[in-house]
Amino acid sequence: MLTGKKILLGVCGSIAAYKSAILIRLLVKKGATVRVIMTHDAVNFITPLTLSTLSKNPVLVNYSKPETGEWNNHVELALWADLFLIAPTSANTLAKMANGICDNLLLATYLSAKSKVYFAPAMDLDMWKHQATKANIKKLLSYSNILIQPGEGELASGLVGEGRMAEPEEIINFLVNDINKQLPLKGIKVLVTAGPTYEAIDPVRFIGNHSSGKMGFAIADELTLLGAEVTIVTGPTNQINKNTGIERINVTSAKEMYEACLINFKKIDVCIMSAAVADYTPENIAPIKIKKKEAKFNIELKKTEDILFNLGKLKSKKQILVGFALETNDEEHFALEKLKNKNLDFIVLNSLNDEGAGFKKDTNKITIIGKDLKKTTFNTKSKEEVAIDICQKLIETMNK
Repeated sequence: MLTGKKILLGVCGSIAAYKSAILIRLLVKKGATVRVIMTHDAVNFITPLTLSTLSKNPVLVNYSKPETGEWNNHVELALWADLFLIAPTSANTLAKMANGICDNLLLATYLSAKSKVYFAPAMDLDMWKHQATKANIKKLLSYSNILIQPGEGELASGLVGEGRMAEPEEIINFLVNDINKQLPLKGIKVLVTAGPTYEAIDPVRFIGNHSSGKMGFAIADELTLLGAEVTIVTGPTNQINKNTGIERINVTSAKEMYEACLINFKKIDVCIMSAAVADYTPENIAPIKIKKKEAKFNIELKKTEDILFNLGKLKSKKQILVGFALETNDEEHFALEKLKNKNLDFIVLNSLNDEGAGFKKDTNKITIIGKDLKKTTFNTKSKEEVAIDICQKLIETMNK
């Protein structure tokens, strides 16, 4: 659940700062993008170069870059983050956070944070037990900050007791479990179709289309970030999902995609049909390669099964079915016809007449039309951003 997350890590002056190196490595391995802010005291415990190398991003310490004087914008940093993790949080920084003191870049960023803030204290036993520390933690919790409880063990002073920063693996597990609780699609099973279908003419030739599968794969990835359990049925494509937890079913023809969808449809809550499925397939497939002998060559075609129409007939009242319409003319008319005739909850319309939309591109321009005929038109965006818009429409539809 950390795949694709933008995580801002604050590192304070504590002997536990060495654990931040392990923490960054684990976050990156989980697929997160990590940026690091250190306090001036923290650089005495671990070097910015170490954390920069592991995070693959520059480490920030000062309000500005000394060599250029360029401002390190704490507001932009705060807005960038999906979550802000301060680990280790020293007693000093903890007290300043609780009382709104802003005397370094980390604290300025904290006070500008719009995302959730997690803090993992690290200090000696007596400091952890002090009434002032307890009062500061109570304040931070009242501000909706989230405490990652320290563990017990041997401390830097030689004492044994509470105050050790949680181990990096424990922090990762805490974040994953907490994010899981908040995900709007947690436990929802979704079937996504993607890519083209290839309809065989002979053993080496086929009828196909230019679909790359990028849109369907972007939708599947976004759904997993929202907690859904995703199965993707995909035609021939080079696309790979970012999340390894997505179940992938590879098919070639429209018939194979139809059969895969039928097998899985009863098990799922939501079906998003973004694949570009062939409307026709050859009546007969030549058993051997057809040789170029005649001046003209005719192929007799027959209709493929209309997957979306058949799923629309099978759909229960609890299931949500989403279709796509890629058109070249009378776009809205054909989309509305499809919306009604195929029993869809909403349809995603795009047109090859729109610049930046269509097959093989990294961008798309869509209009979403709901069952209530309300439509929302979006600007041209990356397919990842379009996937976010589609998933938000799905959540709205589910909550009606």
